[in-house]
Order: sequence, then structure tokens, then C-alpha cells
Amino acid sequence: MRLVVDLNKCQGYAQCVPLAPKVFQLLGEEALAYDPNPDDSQRQRVLRAAASCPVQAIILEVDPPADRDTK
Repeated sequence: MRLVVDLNKCQGYAQCVPLAPKVFQLLGEEALAYDPNPDDSQRQRVLRAAASCPVQAIILEVDPPADRDTK
């Protein structure tokens, strides 16, 4: 799984943080940090976090193409 957060769209509502705390963290009051290649064990949490984003800033590629190196 690969994810990207469009930080231009992100408004810092941080609804993703409690849903996937090992993947998303707030730095300060508004700066979002995230793991772009979360472990597959976090899949359900990341999917819920992406769905919770009110501005749809979380972009997921659940099954990246096999020919792309995700590391």
C-alpha cells in the first residue's frame, strides 16, 4: 500500500490521526506527518482514515503495480 497526502488540500482537521496513529501524526497544531508506505497490517486503519478526511486529501494506492518498486 502506498499513500500520499495532498498537503495543499489538507486543512489539519486531523481526523485521520486517531484512526491510524502509527501512520499519521500531527507535528504542532497543523503540520501532518505520515508514513507513505505503511505496513499492510495498517491497511484497515488507513482505509478508514482516508474515508474520514473531510477534504479528501489522502490518496491511496492499495495495490501498486508490480513493476513499481515501492521501497
